[in-house]
Amino acid sequence: MAKLARRNTAPRRHVAQEITDLIIRKLETGVAPWQRPWRSLGASGRPLCHQGSAYTGINAIYLWAIADTAGYRSPYWMTYRQAQELGGQVTRGERASTSVYFNSVKRSETDVATGEETNRVIRFMRSYAVFNADQIEGLPGYFYVHSDPVPPPPSEHQAAIDAFFSPIPIEIRHGGDRAYYSPTHDLVQLPLPGAFKSIDHYAGTKGHELAHATGHSTRLARTFGKRFGDDAYAMEELVADLTAGFVGAHLGLPNELIDNHASYLDHWLRVLRADKTAIISAASKAEQAFKWLSAFSEPQQAGADETDEADDGDQVTDEAAEDAQIAA
Repeated sequence: MAKLARRNTAPRRHVAQEITDLIIRKLETGVAPWQRPWRSLGASGRPLCHQGSAYTGINAIYLWAIADTAGYRSPYWMTYRQAQELGGQVTRGERASTSVYFNSVKRSETDVATGEETNRVIRFMRSYAVFNADQIEGLPGYFYVHSDPVPPPPSEHQAAIDAFFSPIPIEIRHGGDRAYYSPTHDLVQLPLPGAFKSIDHYAGTKGHELAHATGHSTRLARTFGKRFGDDAYAMEELVADLTAGFVGAHLGLPNELIDNHASYLDHWLRVLRADKTAIISAASKAEQAFKWLSAFSEPQQAGADETDEADDGDQVTDEAAEDAQIAA
């Protein structure tokens, strides 16, 4: 009796869904991997195959997203076998990423009733396991990034940028591939200036993160309380973005820097739709943050830094909201 073929009980991979899910997760974190305000260190341009040709389409976007998540510096990707052929060895414990290949084949089919033969095009997708060069040991040196990128040329706004940011007494550290403010250590972490598309982009990102730092308990002690609840984080991001917009306008930076910060649009829309006065509170907090930052380079006259406030515990009335809109 012939043995029955063993069925493959392993769950079927849905590669397209995996790719889609990662892109969604990246967007949900607020950073589109193809629109970062700074270049991935050593990996500007498209991801590259082992022989130097560029990945295209969804492969480029997907590998960008993976490199962005993992912090890979090399632009090169290859299969396990390709790495071995180049004298390399995948580091133990490293996990592969997915590269997809689309193609089509023609299949001849004969109609049983008429005998007519037709050709049918069948499109298919295959997936391959690939590793970034940073996950592989022993490759030729050109696969790795050995130095930091060359700093971009100075901005035409350089003098204003330096005058504005230099006196601000908040610690700024450089390195890595992330920009953030750490409330625990009360410091701003930024990639090296040379990792940004331009000094203007670097200044715009610095303004955004310093805006977060103004909310520290030793400065403006910014909180949003019960009024915004779970949306307090979205409100803080909105304040930081508005503050960065004020900084950018003050320094004459390009408008595109402000657009690049619009990462939490969906969250902001939810907050603003639920509370029509939320934007008034956010603008007020942003104005306070901007004045705090700018006071070190342009000291205000006594009383000149007073601003209308809509504190988190205050519910701005319809009449007050209308007045605020008229005043704006």
